[in-house]
Amino acid sequence: MADPKGNGDLFPDFRRLMGDWRVPGFDFEALAQCQRKNIEAFTQANQLALEGTQAWMRRNLELARETMEEMSAMLSEFTRPTTSMEERFQRQAEYSKKAVEKSLANIRDLTELMSKTNSDALGVLSKRVTEGLEEVRELTQQKAA
Repeated sequence: MADPKGNGDLFPDFRRLMGDWRVPGFDFEALAQCQRKNIEAFTQANQLALEGTQAWMRRNLELARETMEEMSAMLSEFTRPTTSMEERFQRQAEYSKKAVEKSLANIRDLTELMSKTNSDALGVLSKRVTEGLEEVRELTQQKAA
């Protein structure tokens, strides 16, 4: 991980600082490695969340464009002369039914997209928590031996 001030890697500085403290039985290198993995997992989870949000926004824009095109086609259709009012109401009912069905399908698609994004990001973090707990278990077993 780079130092925000551009001074290089933060972990060697941390190790150098902590190296002056001599705490028997405590592995500062293992702590630094664990924190590095945590930061990498958070970075990966954030990247997945960002990509998923961008995909969701792109899909929303596509749906808005499609909706505008369909509304334009519908208005053109309604301005055409028809034989009767009954026919006009029938076409309006068909358009309304299709619009509701499509809206529900679009909502379901968008919900699934965000759900997958959340699941992927949380999966990365969950995996790291499990790995971290395993690392702690291994460190305590090494110290006990």
